Parts: sequence; C-alpha cells; structure tokens
Amino acid sequence: MCAAGRRRGRRERALLWCVLVAAWEAAWGQLRYSVPEEMPKGSFVGDVAKDLGLQLPALRDRGVRVVSEGRTQYFALHGKTGHLVTAERIDREQLCRLVEKCVLRCEVIVEGEMQVYGIEVEITDINDNAPSFREAEKNLRLSETTAPGWRFPLAEAHDPDVGSNSLRRYELSGDEHFSLAVQAGPGGEERPELVLAKALDREEASFHELVLRASDGGEPARTGTARIRVAVLDANDNAPVFDQAEYAVRVPEDVPVGSVLVTLTATDADEGMNGHVKYSFHKITDRSLELFHLDSETGEISLKDALDFEEISSHELEVEARDGGGLSDTAKVAITVTDVNDNAPQISVRSALSAISEDAPSGTVVALLHVQDRDSGANGEVRCSLAERVPFRLERSLDNYYRVVTARELDREEVSEYNVTVRAADGGSPALRSSAVLALRVLDVNDNAPVFAEARYSARLPENNAAGALVLTVRAADADWGQNARVRYRLWEGRVRGAPLSSYVSVQAETGALYALRSFDYEEVREVGLWVRAEDGGAPALSSNVSVRLVIVDENDNAPQVLYPPAAAGAGWSGVELAPRSAEPGALVAKVVAVDADAGQNAWLSYELAKATEPGLFRVGLHSGEVRTARLPLARDAARQSLVVVVKDHGRPALSATATLTVVLAESVAELVSELGSAAAAPGEPAGSLTRWLVVAVAAVSCLFLAFLLLLLALRLRRWRRSQLLAAGSGALRGVPASHFVGIDGVRAFLHSYSHEVSLTADSRKSQLRLSGASCCDTLPARPPPAEPAPLLGEDPAAAPLSSFICCSAMKISL
Repeated sequence: MCAAGRRRGRRERALLWCVLVAAWEAAWGQLRYSVPEEMPKGSFVGDVAKDLGLQLPALRDRGVRVVSEGRTQYFALHGKTGHLVTAERIDREQLCRLVEKCVLRCEVIVEGEMQVYGIEVEITDINDNAPSFREAEKNLRLSETTAPGWRFPLAEAHDPDVGSNSLRRYELSGDEHFSLAVQAGPGGEERPELVLAKALDREEASFHELVLRASDGGEPARTGTARIRVAVLDANDNAPVFDQAEYAVRVPEDVPVGSVLVTLTATDADEGMNGHVKYSFHKITDRSLELFHLDSETGEISLKDALDFEEISSHELEVEARDGGGLSDTAKVAITVTDVNDNAPQISVRSALSAISEDAPSGTVVALLHVQDRDSGANGEVRCSLAERVPFRLERSLDNYYRVVTARELDREEVSEYNVTVRAADGGSPALRSSAVLALRVLDVNDNAPVFAEARYSARLPENNAAGALVLTVRAADADWGQNARVRYRLWEGRVRGAPLSSYVSVQAETGALYALRSFDYEEVREVGLWVRAEDGGAPALSSNVSVRLVIVDENDNAPQVLYPPAAAGAGWSGVELAPRSAEPGALVAKVVAVDADAGQNAWLSYELAKATEPGLFRVGLHSGEVRTARLPLARDAARQSLVVVVKDHGRPALSATATLTVVLAESVAELVSELGSAAAAPGEPAGSLTRWLVVAVAAVSCLFLAFLLLLLALRLRRWRRSQLLAAGSGALRGVPASHFVGIDGVRAFLHSYSHEVSLTADSRKSQLRLSGASCCDTLPARPPPAEPAPLLGEDPAAAPLSSFICCSAMKISL
C-alpha cells in the first residue's frame, strides 16, 4: 500500500516536471513537435497558435509566417486554424543520412511584433527502406587446402532506417560447407563473416552457391539478399597481410581534388598469381564512394570530389586486399576532415520594415536578422555590427537572431531614407566577412509648421492701380512631405476705413499671390496692414502668420486747388485788389493761396506770373504766392491791371491751375469807385459784370441798413411822444438823460465801426473824404427845434448831427 502510494507520487512529480519543462520552453519561444516521415503535404504537425497563445484573428493582422533554413520550406502555417502543417513530403533518409535523430528547425516570425519563436520538429522513421548490399553478387576463391574454421568477412548490408526499422539479422543458406557468424563491430554494428565449416574438395565440387539474407526489424520486416559464389582452387599457402590493421588520416576540407590521401600496403608471401595483390573497397557508404577513389594496384586512396566539413566531418572505410589465389585481408581506413574557414557568415533578413514613422519611439524593431556560419569552432563564431552614425543598434535575440532597433527618434527632415548596412565577421584567420543592406524609408509626420521666406513683407502699390493687379507674392515652405507639406494661404479678416479687408485685397490660396481688388486712392488710404496665414495639409494642421504692409504710393492725379482769390461762377478764378500808386517796390498787394491733395513732390507748389497788363510792374513769389510790386507805379501805367498767376505742382507730368487778379491803382476810394464804374460801363471788359454785381450788393445792404435806422428812429420818436403826452405841464425833454434812449449808442458805435472799416479800404495817404450838410439834406429831413432845445442823440452839443452820419455811411457803402 505504501509502495503504491510512493509510485503514484513519483509519477505525479514526473508529470509536474514535464509540464514545467514544457511551460519553460513555451515561455522562451521554443516549441518541439514530431511527425513521421513520408507524410502527405498538409499533414498536421502542431497547434502553434494555441501553444504560443496567439489569437486566430491576429494571425493575419500581425503577419505571422514560418521560415525554415535552406531553400526548401518543409513547413507552413495554416492561416485559418493556426496549425503547423507539412509543406512538402519529407524523406528522413534523404535529409539525415548519417544522423540517427533527425530534427528540422524552423522559426515562427510575428512581423507585427518583430518576435521570433523557434520550433524543432523531429522526423520519426518509418520502415520504408529494405536492407541492401552494395554488391548483389560476391565471388570468392578458396584453396581446397583451407582448413575448416577459416573466416572470411562479408560485405555488410545497409539499411537507411533507424531504430527497430534498421538491420537486425543475417541468414545464410545454400551449402553445408559454410556457415555464418556475426561479429559485433567497434561501433556496435553487426559484421557478417563466412565460416568454412567443412573441408573443401575441388574434385567433389569446384563451385559453391550461397545466399546471404539481411532482415530489418520493421513490421512487416523487409529483407535484402546477396549471392555468394565460392570457387575452389588448388593450394594457396599465404594470404595477403596489411602492414596496418587501421589507417587514420586527417585532411583539411580544402585539399585539392586528385590529391592522394593515404596509401595502403598489403604483402603476400606467395609467388606468381598467388602473390599478386589487388585492392578494393570492402565496406564504404555511397557518399564516400563518390568522394574517394582506390587504385586497385597501388592501394592509393585519392580524392575524386571536394570535401566539405560541414556536410560530413569523418569517413570510415574498409579496404580489402586479395591475392590471385582468392585469399584476402581487410584494413580499416578512418579519414577525418578538419574544418577550414571557407564559409563566410550568412545574413538572412527574416523580417524587415520598408518604412517607419519618424515619431516611432526609441527601441522600435525595424528588422529581424538570422546570422549563421557553417564553419565550426572559432571559424563559426560570428560578430555583427552596424555602420557608424546611424540611429540604430543591434540586439541579440533567440540563438542566432538579431534585432535592428531604433536608438533614438528619427527626423525625416534631416534624413528621409536610410540604407542600414549590417556587417558580420567570423573568428577565422583571416576572418571572412559579409554584409546586408536594409533600405528603410522614414514616413513623414506633420511636425513642422510652414515657415515664410521673410519675417515680414512690404510692398509699394501706386495709387489708381487697376483692379486685380498683383501686389506681391508671399511664400512659405514646409519641411514636411506630401500632404503635410502642401501649403495654403488665407487672409486674417480685418477692416479698412470701415470696410472688410477682403473687399480691398485677396490672396491666392495655392500660390500666395496677393491681389488688389479695387483701385486705391492715396488721398483716402495711405497704408494697409494685414496678416497672411499659411496652413499645411496635415491633420491636425499647423500654421504660421506673417505681417504684410502695403504702402500706397502717391501719383500726381490732383491739380492744385486755388483757395484765394475765390472762384466766381462762370468767370474762372478772379479777384479785385487795391494798390496805391505811391506803393514802394516790394509792397504786398495780394497773396494767391493754393493747396494740392497729393503728397510729397506732387504737392510742392510753385507760382508763376503767366500774364500781366503791364509786365514788370508786379512779381509773384515762387513758393509763397505773394503778389508784390516790382517797381513804383508810373503815371503811364493803366489804373486797372489784370494778372494771371499759374500754380504748378512738381509731379510728372506736372498739373497746374490759374488764378486771375485785378489790381486797381488808385489813391482814394473815389478813384477806385470811378475806375470800377468805368469798368462796369465798358462792355468789353471781362471784369465789368463782377463790379456791377458788387455795386448792386453794396446798394442793397445800404438800403436795408437805412430801413433799419428809420424803423429804429420811428420807435424812439413814438416813445418820446408818449412821454410828452403823459408828462402834465411839461413839453420838453430837457431833464431826460441821453442814456434813456436805448440803442442810440449802439447804432452810433455800429456806424462808426462800419465807417472805419470802409475807410480802411481806401488806403489814402494824401486826401480825405469831406462830407457837407447840403449833400445829405435829402437823406433825412430836419425838424424844427423845440422851444427848449435838447439833443436827441446825445448830451454832447458839439457832436455831429445824425443826418451827417447817415449821409456819410450811405456814401461809403455805395462805394
């Protein structure tokens, strides 16, 4: 009971150990399966998806595939089930002729994750090969004097199968004179020997026919046969003897073809034909027979084909020396092939990205490499490296796998494509090297905003431009690529003089050309400031702004405008000025005032005297426009002088305007009036109408003023009359002060001011205007003085009569 419990506990521990080992192997990416040979294509090997924990939908998305060493791919991955299946019919004997345990290795590569998982598939043997002899018939020659018990080694049968399906036993049939003995060789193989069981008698039988049968242990068993013909000869006393029972030779794998590797020597003490020895292969594999040649006369073993240490590192042969009498001897030949560094490392790209985003994080796997050197020892040790100055590094992965990963973030604008060179060198002397190039394109990420060619733009646009005229072109470049580098332009909306900016200018979205949508007027808009935005086509889009300053350049499109003398309707520019005949040279007569709406040079004005009645009498200031006398007026000079002044700007072409002045040379107002009257009477004078209208205007104003005075006096007289009626017994105004007559002082002051203003225009220094009472007697009738005289307009009896003021005023106004 206790023993049974202990056995059950051991089984459970063993099972647990197996589970742990399997889990450890799966965790480290190593899977092991077995499949019999000669299975049809598509046969199930193992459930890779389940064992690696891969979901079936992810197999296609992650790009899972199987890679085998060599040109032939023996396994494939079923995409729908995740099963590992055979891709070809597998012959174990062809793949593993000299290896008892045949294991094929492959890798499952998950390209989406750049992961590799190793798989070992053991190919199990089936009994598909029968034992076979290299020689189907064997001829032996024995002397009739050969003693019973003599042993003759026979050629071994060969069965490519292994295990229970390999060669198991030999059988001999056909004659009682011979029997079969099987000896165990140094490697455990069975060696058949022909044993002479009974003495031979040539007279009784000169030939003996035997059949050697070899059988394997398969179910059912397979057999192979060889026929042995023994000829009985006369006496042959001595058999050949090799000088060595075993020959050992070490040769490098690069030994030239045709070289003699070893010479075997066997001697026979007999003479004649019985002493002549010939050499032949007694036991040799098919591959060794292809490589080596044995000279039957000399015993030299030479090389027929190139050796390959990586294919077969040692060869074991048996050579037989036979004399003419049929006696023989055998010797073993062991040829060991030594490795030479004749294989350069092989770099296989198992999986690689053709493009990577520039914002991929550091450590992103871009390629999975398998590096192998078929040499052994130091010659097979491989060191891998990358070219300098690349943002990548190598990481060791499973067995001979390396991963190429990014060492830092990439920048497509700095380097858009990499040719990464992977170098491999073995440890031989001299070392052999190989390399592989990985072409990797860096995909663009929208990480660069457009950059304008200039920090700010400015342009000068002449006014009166045509609508749609090109102003300037802004340009922005984006260091990105493709859609991320496609730049479009647009305006930041603003306002100019209350109107939207977009009604003044526009920008072409593709080219950045800025156009004026309307004609600009410098006198209205002198400068326009705006912002242009450049935006790329990324998602999200990046943008930048630049300021644009448009300066409107003035053009000479405005003629000078004369402010003084003022314009008269239908008569051009005209004016009337008074100049005394006694004026000194340089005396100011008038000033022409003009302005120009343009700016700069276009607004610089100059004045010229274009036409004058008396040339040389007046001059005009070039820049001031002041009209001054150039000399003293002479008696012969006409009293009325007409001057035409031209005002010009400095534009190209220059624009101009004219002003007409009429200067009257007179010493008194009377002369001025007389001259103007004569000018009005003269129908041919161009200024007669102006003077006529001036006189009419002065007369109208004078009449209105007289009517106002009469009304005022009537009101005063009425109030005075009422006061006379109310005051009993008093018929005089002697006690009433002059200040009680409200408005009289104001009228006096007005008349005085008006008279003074009019008298200033006379500008007379030699004569005075004298007024007599007779000349004004009809303007305001006089009344008889009262009984007690009292002044109506003031208390000063010396003051001039009111009628005299009225008469004087009327005369001056008429002037």
